[in-house]
Amino acid sequence: MTQTSIPTRPDLELTPSYALPIAIFLGAIPLYFVSLWAGGIVEVFSLFLIIQAATIRLRFTAIALDVYRSGTLIRNFPYADWQNWRVFWPGLPILFYFREVNSIHFLPMLFNPEQLLRCLEPLPRVD
Repeated sequence: MTQTSIPTRPDLELTPSYALPIAIFLGAIPLYFVSLWAGGIVEVFSLFLIIQAATIRLRFTAIALDVYRSGTLIRNFPYADWQNWRVFWPGLPILFYFREVNSIHFLPMLFNPEQLLRCLEPLPRVD
């Protein structure tokens, strides 16, 4: 990537979105008619995602994507290491993917998808 920063953008922390975890939670209800175990497992997963949405924050800075948990920086992803990114099913976003030089990352859509796309626009993308 030739661009290593986004100098025209101030730091932006994405607002959380509970749409995906709630949809999974509600989608698990019919599973109870098929299997109590399947419905229970899917609902526990949705509760896990709700907790993640409440505690995890993504902050786009001029040089990196910072990941915070309960206000503490837990990971930093410099844009200089990014090779590409993609939001799966943009009309109904459920998954955010980005690839760095040495790793691949998949994140469930637990934040505002419009804000995410605005922050990602200047970064390299391969479809």
